[in-house]
Amino acid sequence: MERMEENMKNQRMLFAKRPFGEPEDECFQLDEADIPELEDNQILVKVCWLSLDPYMRGRMNDVKSYVAPMQIGDVMTGESTGIVVKSTSEKFTVGDHVAVHKGWQSYIVCNDDEERLMKVNLDNGSLSAHLGVVGMPGRTAYFGLTEVGKPLVGETLVVAAASGAVGSAVGQIAKILGLRAVGIAGGPEKCQYVKNDLGFDACIDYKAENFEEELMLLVLVG
Repeated sequence: MERMEENMKNQRMLFAKRPFGEPEDECFQLDEADIPELEDNQILVKVCWLSLDPYMRGRMNDVKSYVAPMQIGDVMTGESTGIVVKSTSEKFTVGDHVAVHKGWQSYIVCNDDEERLMKVNLDNGSLSAHLGVVGMPGRTAYFGLTEVGKPLVGETLVVAAASGAVGSAVGQIAKILGLRAVGIAGGPEKCQYVKNDLGFDACIDYKAENFEEELMLLVLVG
């Protein structure tokens, strides 16, 4: 069990200002807060990894969407993985690895029945992987492809943002399922990565002048 110093503080990244365009430093504020004593059926998690995902930018806007916008002063939204360092719960013990959606902070106190709290099995991937390919992006890729898209073996699948967290997983799952994967990415370097490292059959640079013609040829002709 990790020794907890009495004066240890929780560092939190707060949402300080709504951005216009690309978020700047002034949109964030680093804050320190006391770590509260645990109540019954709670755990204290030392965070090892934080997620950084595209949806976070949308939640900075004060507009109606599929999820409520963040409010000024909120801890920046996001999923984390870490290690349980204190527990008053029968479900979790000190040393357990967990993933939880409680934002950007160095320590997290949460109830043991939190909806988005789960144990992490390191046999299935590292703590960082549980924020990526076996985390939310990977689940989005897998279920979006297999439960929503439901492609048939031999079909051609076109994947936008193919070098990103979700797109890269979609293309690799598609190949495993016997599909032909054509990626779309921005720039020659990303396209080489998608084709050579991720194993897509082809990748098109959307910045190229002949993008539309090349896409049609790859999809219709092969």
